[in-house]
Amino acid sequence: MTSSPADRSRPPFRQALARLLPARPVLGFVALLAVLFALSYTAGSLAGPVAPGLRPAGGSPADGPEPSGGGDMGGMHGMGAGAPRPVTEGTPTR
Repeated sequence: MTSSPADRSRPPFRQALARLLPARPVLGFVALLAVLFALSYTAGSLAGPVAPGLRPAGGSPADGPEPSGGGDMGGMHGMGAGAPRPVTEGTPTR
């Protein structure tokens, strides 16, 4: 039996698989990204929450009482916009 010309020109399975896979530098870059993501996720979980007092919108705090003070930052008196002054007739405006 002789092999047909189509059988001789077909590349082996390993070469066909190599053509479908991305280049080695691309695979290395993806692996590096996966390792960096895993390291940053681990460091973040070890560090804990960034803002422990932060609560979900519309939800109640899961642990601990409601903070007092209504969100006022101490020492920031007079920072809000005051009420507008009434304008009387005949007084010059600035």
